[in-house]
Amino acid sequence: MSPEKKEIKFTVTAAANGQRLDIYLAAKDEELSRSQVKIAIEDGLVLVNNLAPKVSQKLKTGDEIILKKIPAAVAVARPQNIPLEIVHEDAAIIVINKPAGMVVHPAPGNPDNTLVNALLFHCHDLSGIGGVLRPGIVHRLDKDTSGLLVAAKSDDAHRKLAAQFEKHLVHKIYYALVWGDIRGSHGEIIMPVGRHPSDRKKMSTKSRRGRDAITLWKAKERFGMATLLEVDIRTGRTHQIRVHLADRGYPVIGDKVYSHFPHNLKIAAAALKEQLRLQQRQALHAASLSFLHPVNGERVVFTAALPDDMSKLCSALRANES
Repeated sequence: MSPEKKEIKFTVTAAANGQRLDIYLAAKDEELSRSQVKIAIEDGLVLVNNLAPKVSQKLKTGDEIILKKIPAAVAVARPQNIPLEIVHEDAAIIVINKPAGMVVHPAPGNPDNTLVNALLFHCHDLSGIGGVLRPGIVHRLDKDTSGLLVAAKSDDAHRKLAAQFEKHLVHKIYYALVWGDIRGSHGEIIMPVGRHPSDRKKMSTKSRRGRDAITLWKAKERFGMATLLEVDIRTGRTHQIRVHLADRGYPVIGDKVYSHFPHNLKIAAAALKEQLRLQQRQALHAASLSFLHPVNGERVVFTAALPDDMSKLCSALRANES
């Protein structure tokens, strides 16, 4: 797609009936590769009959496709000397404790200073399966979510890790600070999550094409106005934890998309006010990551302590209660 094109529309003919969406689009516009098309679909820049599709969606005769403006060429991510907190590394994998504020891979608007740029500087043997912009990347964390993430250093490791994510063999535990004194000691949220019906940048439990999503939670510490939760997700939908908790009335503190400061909440303690002011991202941290090692098949578990901003906010909330 040339840079001057705002968007382009296609109507699927009988000859393309049953073809995969990504293959169809890559063939329709010679300037686009399948990896570019995949990124465009995942970033919400492709609609099929005005709905967000899957990359592998099979097309039907008469389907109306809209491909919105995306870059005409994909640049290769470049190595950058960015410090990394490496939790574990061997010949097959590297496990990183990603800081809040770091984007996982380059994308429009974030071409540099990503985790991929840092990994390319540190490692010289990342898996190539993810493409030139996502080498080694098997899963993602939101920019403002901190915590553990595993990358593959070989194509074989990448395939085996991806299969585990697909079969739900990877176990992830998060810590989330949410507004409100959540009812009960534990619970589960089972609601589909998909693209928001009207806001393409958001996810929602009211999506017309939501995918099954399961979130389990336990109350770890109560602060009256807020609760620290341990969250176990059995599916990995985009923004799943944030959407599920907000839907139940306990939004993640600091979440600028799905949360807001409770209007009826009055805070007198200056220290707590200051810490809440400093909390400029969602208070969500991937604290534990467990999977079968792609080489020996043994289950490995990695942990990362609560980051400084969330730890200080917990302390301020605790002091406010005493």
